[in-house]
Amino acid sequence: MKDDYQELKTENLVILGSGPAGYTAAIYAARANLQPLLITGFKEGGIPGGQLMTTTFVENFPGFPNGVQGPALMDLIKAQAVRWGTKLIEEDAISVDLSQRPFTINTTSLTIKSNSLIISTGARANRVGIKNEKLFWSKGISACAICDGATPQFRNEELAVVGGGDSACEEAEYLTKYGSHVHLLVRSNKLKASAAMADRVKANSNVTIHWDTELLDVSGNEWLEKLKVKRKKTSHEDEILVKGLFYAIGHTPNTYLFSNQLSTDSKGYLLTKPGRPETSLEGVYAAGDVADSEWRQGITAAGSGCKAALAAERWLAKNKLATLIKRKELEPSQAETTEILEISNEDNFNPNKTWQKGSYALRKLYHETEKPLFVIYTSNNCGPCHILKPQLQRVLKESNGEAIGVEIDIEKDEDIAKQAEVRGTPTVHLFKNKELKRQWKGVKARSEYKTALDKLIN
Repeated sequence: MKDDYQELKTENLVILGSGPAGYTAAIYAARANLQPLLITGFKEGGIPGGQLMTTTFVENFPGFPNGVQGPALMDLIKAQAVRWGTKLIEEDAISVDLSQRPFTINTTSLTIKSNSLIISTGARANRVGIKNEKLFWSKGISACAICDGATPQFRNEELAVVGGGDSACEEAEYLTKYGSHVHLLVRSNKLKASAAMADRVKANSNVTIHWDTELLDVSGNEWLEKLKVKRKKTSHEDEILVKGLFYAIGHTPNTYLFSNQLSTDSKGYLLTKPGRPETSLEGVYAAGDVADSEWRQGITAAGSGCKAALAAERWLAKNKLATLIKRKELEPSQAETTEILEISNEDNFNPNKTWQKGSYALRKLYHETEKPLFVIYTSNNCGPCHILKPQLQRVLKESNGEAIGVEIDIEKDEDIAKQAEVRGTPTVHLFKNKELKRQWKGVKARSEYKTALDKLIN
């Protein structure tokens, strides 16, 4: 579809955010020949793809009778948006000026003008705010059980989850696959989760629900070792010995870019007309969790993205602001979807292949290659890993064969992950001649990996 991209002095429509709302809006706008530009977000407000990127199994999204992994679902929706001509900017929006038209959106490297705007920036996970939270963050405390639950430090250990909603129950269930037991800390005397999810947790013998329990603080040495809690009914303080603590206590809407520019409610959610996507400013629309403090479902976000795109299309046409692209082909080519990477073994191993998977490839390349070697540690359900892998693959492709990458699944190669002291996914190590040159935890800008690699090549 790149051949259909036309340079527009002023964009028809910019979409901020890349969850179900943003990508659905992009699909509708792209099919209307508006060639929307979607700024995915990067570090601010979570990760590209939204909260479904940190969800394991999605069982309530229509069209998937047997359920679908959250990151896989978002990969499909993204591919559909790109197929129809959505332009992606994989950066953060750092400022937005709505005081004059066309609107101005500044990213980390670009200044963009647009006639209309759809805000689908979602919401970010809340933190508890206990005294030692920062000290033990990523050393036992995490806001993403799906990302970090499979790491070696949590295997066969007692773990805890704070929260009482669907996310908390889902994470508690998920963690029983790895931990020896899971403690669910609930501030009230009932769960806010859906009946089906609550029933699963209550029936799971590997989960203990601590009702009317407040987390006071955490402690440990190099790693988290115990929780200090208060039983609210008696005001009695207890200790719970755990090696992992996962937060699932709600979210705050990502509306800080629009402070004093758009109307919000008392919690910071964007205000829209009842049942509609229009915000307090003409030509600006809101979709998804950024304007939804009640339902916050993937399917409601997608539906609101559809409404926002249709409303923007009508407004642009009414005001004679739309510049429609002309497609060279009536039907776009088939979408590129993620291929399953074959695990390397003695029969299929190729020392010159740019991207490989598994312990066999790692051992061979670590000992034999003279090229810089990226090792990325991932887990099957890790949303950030879905974001990072294409970025690293692009860096390797741009190296023109001067570097190689190996993917290690920490669940299948647990011993390797433990030896490498991996504490969360994704983790990236960069080697040269068996020497560890750089390491990264989480998703970083593509330029950061490229700069480190270029120093080893040049």
